[in-house]
Amino acid sequence: MVSQTVDLLKSELPLEQTSVVLGDDGATGLVLVDIINGFCTVGAGSLAPREPDEQISSMVEESSRLARSFCDKKWPVLAFLDSHQPDKPEDPYPPHCIAGTDESNLVPALRWIEKEPNVTIRRKDCYDGYLGSFESDGSNVFVDWVKKNQIKTILVVGTCTDICVLDFVCSTLSARNLGFLKPLKDVIVYSRGCATFNVPLHVARNTKGAMAHPQEFMHHVGLYMAKERGAKIVDQVSLGGKEEL
Repeated sequence: MVSQTVDLLKSELPLEQTSVVLGDDGATGLVLVDIINGFCTVGAGSLAPREPDEQISSMVEESSRLARSFCDKKWPVLAFLDSHQPDKPEDPYPPHCIAGTDESNLVPALRWIEKEPNVTIRRKDCYDGYLGSFESDGSNVFVDWVKKNQIKTILVVGTCTDICVLDFVCSTLSARNLGFLKPLKDVIVYSRGCATFNVPLHVARNTKGAMAHPQEFMHHVGLYMAKERGAKIVDQVSLGGKEEL
């Protein structure tokens, strides 16, 4: 039944994806959204997968490979890490990714980027990395990162496709349209480098406070809505004319 529903969704909301070749001019930045234990590592927390998940595992693998390629070229990388204070809940979700715990740290496959000079790490306490980049003095780490590196294109990967990835993409596109992010022009979402979680309907019905969240359905919706806002959705990425993924 779920597969039939997903097929119907994709026929009613077709999502055309393209490929992209990123030039060697250094004007492209990679944004990693919440690729942390609390969302990606089996059994690592209240919102982590309970068992191995193919979509999440593939996202981690693709994102790690892209990060390696960007770091090899010394291109700018920014990683958002969901990191909450225990006294500040994020309804409707249970406490998760508490600051200072391993839940809020990068997955093992990406821990190496913490030592790379071209990588900026930003811990955030909300869904939206753009809003979560504001400092108390009104400055914004993400905005400063774009301007400092003269980034014209950002490539976005991570989790969850329909929540933190989508919220960040929408805010970034609005800020770009208002002229707050010059010289940024393009926001590209790499579909194979994104993932979301799975809560089947029968599980949600038997779990107090839970909402159904069919994985493939919501992944498609997240990508579709990002494109509807003006993002480019791609399923293949090449760097400097060389196919990487």
